[in-house]
Amino acid sequence: MEIVFTVLILLLSVALSGALTRVLPWQAPLPLMQIAFGALLAWPKLGLHVAFDPDIFMLLFIPPLLFADGWRIPKRELYLQRRAILMLAFGLVFMTVLAVGYFAHWLIPELPLPIAFALAAVLSPTDAVALSGIAGKGRIPPQLMHILEGEALMNDASGLVALKFAVTAAMTGMFSLRDASVTFAIVAAGGLATGAAVAWLFSALSTRLLNAEQEGDPAPGIVMTLLVPFASYLFAEHLALSGVLAAVSAGMMMNYTSFSRRSTVAARVRAESTWAMIEFVFNGMVFIMLGLQLPHIIGRALLDAHQTSDVLVGMMIGYVLAMLAALYAIRFAWVWLLRWFESRRAARRGLSGAVTGLRTIAVMTVGGVRGAVTLAGVLSIPVALRNGTPLVGRDIAVFVASGVILGSLGIAVVGLPLLLRGIRTTQNPLAGEERAARAAASQAAIRAIDASHGAILVDLDETGSARCADVAARVMDLYRRRLAALDDDIGASSRAHAKQAETMELQMRIAAIRAERAMLYQLRRKGQITDVTLSKLLREVDLSESALSTRRKGLV
Repeated sequence: MEIVFTVLILLLSVALSGALTRVLPWQAPLPLMQIAFGALLAWPKLGLHVAFDPDIFMLLFIPPLLFADGWRIPKRELYLQRRAILMLAFGLVFMTVLAVGYFAHWLIPELPLPIAFALAAVLSPTDAVALSGIAGKGRIPPQLMHILEGEALMNDASGLVALKFAVTAAMTGMFSLRDASVTFAIVAAGGLATGAAVAWLFSALSTRLLNAEQEGDPAPGIVMTLLVPFASYLFAEHLALSGVLAAVSAGMMMNYTSFSRRSTVAARVRAESTWAMIEFVFNGMVFIMLGLQLPHIIGRALLDAHQTSDVLVGMMIGYVLAMLAALYAIRFAWVWLLRWFESRRAARRGLSGAVTGLRTIAVMTVGGVRGAVTLAGVLSIPVALRNGTPLVGRDIAVFVASGVILGSLGIAVVGLPLLLRGIRTTQNPLAGEERAARAAASQAAIRAIDASHGAILVDLDETGSARCADVAARVMDLYRRRLAALDDDIGASSRAHAKQAETMELQMRIAAIRAERAMLYQLRRKGQITDVTLSKLLREVDLSESALSTRRKGLV
């Protein structure tokens, strides 16, 4: 019963944090609001304690979130920025492990070198969810945001694999760079292959066995999609491969499977809303769990240090500040080098960002915030050696990692708005290709209507043929007016008139649909229709309004 009560409290906190960000007079970043909720729940008098098991956390929360990010992230942009993403996700991680590891060992003499490397490994992954919540949607130029999101998708795996080798060295006292490099390549490639295979297998089974292409209840297929990230993660981990990369790969693969191409409209609409809810809840739970743990970890460490001496408290805070400075310095230098090497190619490929020079580097440096994966990683460091001897330096590593998480979030909250001030981002950077796609789709629709008209005429008499021609003309007229609004070759005045007419039509149709909905509720209230009839008709009305609202946004 206590577990159920705790879960309900956490879910309520997620909902309240999202609601408060909308009603507060200032724009508070949602991740920080959720961390604050978690810290409030950690107050001793409330009596709410949630044990943080890193293995359960990594299995329960990370796979679905990475799967959803992999499914949603634009693949073309990811491919175009592949060099920068790979150099940040793998090159920067290994450079951070080496440089920060040696720096931490030098800075904190009581921290053994393997534990220092483990600390550097858990500090290397970044958190794109926290970044987008802090910066705000659309504030960071798209090119930079694609790089930061792609880096965050990949560097979780490289950081956790580096952590695994560091912990092994701490436990056994043995380490081989050659064996570690070979093992990492196998683990990474195997994880990617496993995730892609699981997603492809799910798609094949759902299409053939669950009849995903046929109209019907899409719930079984959607439930199966919820299991894909967990299956990918578990299969990969069972094979000693990267479960994190398997979840990412499975999400990316879903865009290219028959499940995505052939699923029904109802399945796509319901899956989109289901995954949006899961992302919101799971992201909220992650940050609330973060807030629940950080006050306990940091407060207990500082209290123990205070009982020894105030000097030790100052030294521990200094350790955190020094580690933050080292992380930002290495990241700044690495990004600067990447920009220097890529500057000659960027103009030729047309990939130069909206922000140039030092401000670009500063945004990418401050944007490397740390989050829940860092905390889960550092808490997964064993407490004792195999012979029962306490592992020296673990408590310091946990404190420093927790302090870096809070410090990086605070720096991003203050620094990003300042760095992004005055930057104008395009409202829709893909407006040109969207307009071309709408025009091509409308032309294809007109050709299909014409072909369908010809096929229907075969079995009709003269009266039926006239009626069919009238229907075809009315259906085609919608697409012709849409093409007129999209055509760049016609005069500006004609195009403006066509666009205005389509906007007025959409406004009238949306008003009509909302009147339909109000009447349906009124009929149910009077007892003239049942809830079954209401549900069926409301679904038709809601889908129609959703399509029209999306179209109206494209005309703004």
